[in-house]
Amino acid sequence: MTDDRLIVALDVPDAHAGLTLATRIGDAAAFYKIGLGMLTGGGLALARELKDEHGKRIFLDMKLFDIGATVEAAVRGLARFDLDFLTVHGDPHVVRAACEGAAGSRTKILAVTILTSLDRADLDAGLIRAGDLPDLVAERAGRAFGAGADGVIASPQEAAMIRALPEAAGKLIVTPGVRPAGAALGDQKRVATPARAVADGADHIVVGRPVWQAEDPRAAALAIQAELASPEAGPA
Repeated sequence: MTDDRLIVALDVPDAHAGLTLATRIGDAAAFYKIGLGMLTGGGLALARELKDEHGKRIFLDMKLFDIGATVEAAVRGLARFDLDFLTVHGDPHVVRAACEGAAGSRTKILAVTILTSLDRADLDAGLIRAGDLPDLVAERAGRAFGAGADGVIASPQEAAMIRALPEAAGKLIVTPGVRPAGAALGDQKRVATPARAVADGADHIVVGRPVWQAEDPRAAALAIQAELASPEAGPA
């Protein structure tokens, strides 16, 4: 069976390109992320097609943030698509509202801690309070779990710290910013290899450009699957 710890990010312009890519990858991936960039390009239709007609799992990465009533209404609407994962920002009031919206569905709410494209300088520019970035990530994760989140999004460099939190028992850790050895970092600043991320406590890894920019996306996905099967990653 395909290891669904690998989530391939379909960071392509529209649903047609996304379906073409998923078809090329075939059974080398069972789980796909559809993000905000594809929303106006048929992203929700693609999510339904991949799930209903191809048996894939779907992670809708919307990173919702608004007043509670708006978040709750948005999540309630999106949950009708039978999504597996949906992201919101990790502020406790947002997480609580999202969990209310997802109630009664199978959609799991994942809270964004601090984007993996940001570092301390970026936080300073955004007037985020002082402190070491990993400590802030862990604190936001703990608060999101306390507000009811099913899991968190965090860089692989903070996965072990989050996994060690008492509040993290039974919760999911999903890590973007994962790059196979030798892959370009792109705009990611806090990265690790697939095996390292899983060994440090990640339940799922999200990989985009190293797969969809590859000359052979299926081979790239299979190489990551092989790494996840290595002793370094530990048992599935």
